[in-house]
Amino acid sequence: MTRLGYPPMPWQRYVLDVALELDPVTGVFVHREVGLSVPRQQGKTQQLLALMVHRVMAWKRQNVVYAAQTRGMARQRFEDEFVATLDVSSLRRRYRTRMTNGNEAILWSSTRSKLGITSNTERAGHGPSLDLGVIDEAFAHEDDRLEQAMSPAMLTKAMGQLWWASAGGTDRSVWLNRKRETGRTLIEALWETGEHPASAYFEWYAPAELRRDDPATWRTCMPALGHTVTEAVVRSELDKLEPAEFDRAYLNRTRVKQPAADPNVPRGGWAGLVDAGSQAGVDVAFAIDVAGRRDTASIAVASVRPDGRLHVEIVDQRPGTDWLVPAVVRLSALWDPVAVAVAGGSPAAALIDDLVAAGLRATGQDEPLRGDLVIVRSNDVVEACGQFADAMRQGTLVHLDQAPLTGAVNGARTRPVGDAWAWHRRGSSVDVAPLVAATLARWALLTRANVADDYDVLESVF
Repeated sequence: MTRLGYPPMPWQRYVLDVALELDPVTGVFVHREVGLSVPRQQGKTQQLLALMVHRVMAWKRQNVVYAAQTRGMARQRFEDEFVATLDVSSLRRRYRTRMTNGNEAILWSSTRSKLGITSNTERAGHGPSLDLGVIDEAFAHEDDRLEQAMSPAMLTKAMGQLWWASAGGTDRSVWLNRKRETGRTLIEALWETGEHPASAYFEWYAPAELRRDDPATWRTCMPALGHTVTEAVVRSELDKLEPAEFDRAYLNRTRVKQPAADPNVPRGGWAGLVDAGSQAGVDVAFAIDVAGRRDTASIAVASVRPDGRLHVEIVDQRPGTDWLVPAVVRLSALWDPVAVAVAGGSPAAALIDDLVAAGLRATGQDEPLRGDLVIVRSNDVVEACGQFADAMRQGTLVHLDQAPLTGAVNGARTRPVGDAWAWHRRGSSVDVAPLVAATLARWALLTRANVADDYDVLESVF
């Protein structure tokens, strides 16, 4: 990369160090497949060019093939970027180019290796054995035809590698979206087992709950920021691009078709309810909720402050559900809450028996005691959702602008329940469990006000 005029940034060096790691026993690459998902303008193209040039320089008779969105795009990048970069580098006398249409190649003289381009068709990559295949701009590939063409061509190559790289795509980018999901699963399995798979996956992206206009968000997903990209330039892109396109290009999020705004969710005023210094008051109520896929769970707290405004906060959010019951028991012992709420019929309802077995007393609406486990009925959930939305509109609610809760509010949608509505898990674009938990915590605090010791909670709010 240095000889091509692009000294590697830390993130590029990291990817290449890992992706090209050799097995000390066999002497071949540890990873036969490498996936790279990174926002636009981070230096991906220069890195891929260096990867391919390294391969044709280092080994004899290598066949390297590059593919982009279309063959025309691959030809344009080949001529305008690859050859142009090589021609002004210190390597310019070590190769020759062949630009015959349909037979374009960079031929390395000393190794007799070749770097060519291919099209996005079922026949791409067919022919001679392939040593390195690079599928760039993977968001444009709606199926696995290129992978199915290239992979078999590497079957007899001990050092064969297939690379794919892309920024975020759309809901039509079926192949890329599947590859990203598979890559995340491989990483999770690696952390759990310590066993390294035959594929390496690298991804920089900003989850939906992080604000697009916050430089702290940009720093989580733009590895070239501070090197070849500045915050001022990113800010200018934010100002001129549609939010969905900015998210796809620079936050590496998948762009999906957005339904019309839900009029039941007053998200426009949410930012005005932020109080970063807000703290819970004397009496608190907790609530729990679990994502529909049961991959995350949330605990929320609600409390009325001395000034009469109601404070809501996400106490904890973690993967899985095994941590939830011990956490609730511990919080109950520390805070002596007015109540702990969970919605009956929700994904979190599966934990009711465990909560009772851990010492929480499940009671109905009659004769409530402090610390009871309140199982919220369906009609009460509807009431709680409407009250929460009213509190947002009326400004009687404050929050800390926590990413899980703010993200849930921004992505929430509602479902009709008779003439009213409730939060819609499956229809929302994000995990709404933090919002559901906060809604239930507020409801539990107000409906169980008669067990609060120090003051009348309802009178403070209303």
